[in-house]
Amino acid sequence: MEQKKIDRINFLARKKKAEGLTEEETQEQAILRKEYVAAFRASLESQLASIRIVEPDGTKHKLGKRHENTDS
Repeated sequence: MEQKKIDRINFLARKKKAEGLTEEETQEQAILRKEYVAAFRASLESQLASIRIVEPDGTKHKLGKRHENTDS
C-alpha cells in the first residue's frame, strides 16, 4: 500500500478523535482501511507461504493452513 494512503488513514483517524468526520470522510476511511487490511493479509500470507518446517530427521515441508475446511 502506498505511503500516501497510509498517511491519509492516519490523518482521518486523528481528525475523527479531534473533531469528527463527515459522511464522505467516514466512507473514505472505511474504504482505505479495507484496502490496508487486504494488503496486510496478502503480505502476511506471502511470508507464511515461504516458511518451511524442518523435522528432526532433516525433511522439510511447507507450513500448512491451520484451519483448512475438511467438511466438503
